[in-house]
Parts: sequence; C-alpha cells; structure tokens
Amino acid sequence: MFGYVRPFRPELKCKDFDLYRATYCGLCRCLRRRYGLIAPLLLNYDFTFLALLLWEPEEGFVPCRGRCYGNPLAKKPMCPDSPALELAADESVVLAWWKLRDSVRDDGFWGGLPARALSRVLRPAYRKAARRVPEFDRTVRACLEELAALEREGCPSLDRTADTFARLLQSAAPGEGERGRVLSQLLYHLGRWIYLADARDDLEEDKLSGRYNPVAARYGPQGDDGALRLTMDHSLELMGAALQLGRFGCRRPVLENTVYFGLPAVQRAVFDGSWREIKIQKIWRNDT
Repeated sequence: MFGYVRPFRPELKCKDFDLYRATYCGLCRCLRRRYGLIAPLLLNYDFTFLALLLWEPEEGFVPCRGRCYGNPLAKKPMCPDSPALELAADESVVLAWWKLRDSVRDDGFWGGLPARALSRVLRPAYRKAARRVPEFDRTVRACLEELAALEREGCPSLDRTADTFARLLQSAAPGEGERGRVLSQLLYHLGRWIYLADARDDLEEDKLSGRYNPVAARYGPQGDDGALRLTMDHSLELMGAALQLGRFGCRRPVLENTVYFGLPAVQRAVFDGSWREIKIQKIWRNDT
C-alpha cells in the first residue's frame, strides 16, 4: 500500500492512541514471526488500519509487552497475535510482492532493478502468504493485470482505473452477512480514494517521466483539482456512511478518527503539495 491511511494524532485521545500504537507494534511482531527478518520492512499505517477493521467487535483491547525488533533493548505495549493481525500480515506480504512485480514491468530493465532484487528476496515469504490467502492472491494478480492493461491503452476514465484498485482492496476483508457487506463497501471506497490520491500525488513526476497518469489522462497534463476533489470527497462520504453501519467495538474511535480527520488531512496535503514531507514523519511525534 502507500501510507496514506493514517489517523490524525491531535484529535486522538490517549487511550485510542495507545490502542493504535499497540496494533501497529503487534502487526510488526506478527510479520516478523510469520515471515522473517525482512517482513517488518513492509509495515505501514494502511495495514494497521486494515487490522483494526478486521478485529471482531466483541474482542477487547488487552495488550502485552513485547520486545521491539527495531530496538531490541526496549519493550513496548503491543497487541498479541490474533486472526486480524495474521490476516493483515499475510495480505500485506502478498500485495507488496505483486506491487514489486508491477514495478519491474513498468520501470524497464534498469529502473526495475531495485524492485526485481527486492521481489527475489521477498519471494519465499510471498509463496507462504499466497498459500494462506489464495483468494486474495488471485484477486490482487488479476486486478493489477487489468490495471496494467488499462494503463497501456491510456484509459481516460478515472472510474474504470480506480474501480480496479478498489476491487483489489475490497477483497482484503472476506466475509458474509451484514459485517461483510459493511467492510466490503468501506474498503472499496477506501481503495478508490487511495488510487486517486496516489495519482494526484504522482501527477508532476509522471508528467516529467512520460508515464501514464489517470488524472492527466482524464483532465489533461495540469489536472483539475476541483473536479478531483469532488470525487474524492464523495468516496470519503461513502466510507463514513459504511463505517456508521458497522460494529467495531473499542476500535471505533480510532477508525472514525482516521476516516473523518486523518484521510481529509492527507487529501489536503496531497493537493497543496506538502504530502511528500508529511508522509516521512512518524505520528508518534505528533507530526501529522
């Protein structure tokens, strides 16, 4: 994923911040235990949000203390392994591997060398993860191949390209019944929003390199921030509506903070050009 899905630290209560950070650290430990030393490098805020979504609403927040892999001398509160963390870890490995393979294909021989090397290092972890989440693996592969085909033909439709990535992320939360429908809708519109945010963020870079960009294909080389903001705001509204229909237990305040404050703040930063600096900051320092 891309790191766009983060909470807005100034609006988080202390107890909710503790829950979020324990989930983040728990996902890091889960990645390390399931996939080895390199896997925690895949850790990001996006899949922390996914783990929070996937947790059963009846399950409380009961952190343990574990040794930090980034700083082995420190012990930190973290969520113990759970089905939600394990699924988020498995899917993060699968998606990271396919994104690397996509970069190998798109960046040419020399430009794709770093992605090719990383994908080879990650291949054993990917194979293990793909066995654990085969349906998600098939969906990611199919959607990225479909997206690559649309990009090669220079598709001028934002909806067609964004829908492809939206369906990819939608498949990250399998399930049936009311809860499954809520997660499906929320993740679909989140995927659409992420795709459009990333396209706007890359607009200038893609223009200089001559790469396909859906915003430029639809609105021209300069884009149209007014029109793009409207469609992204619509996705945010539909995410919020889906969130209100679901049960998320003690994790609801963190999820609401992310959807109602975090994503709009990131969107503003993408449009005003400050996102490149903000995205490298850690929310632990209240830098959001």
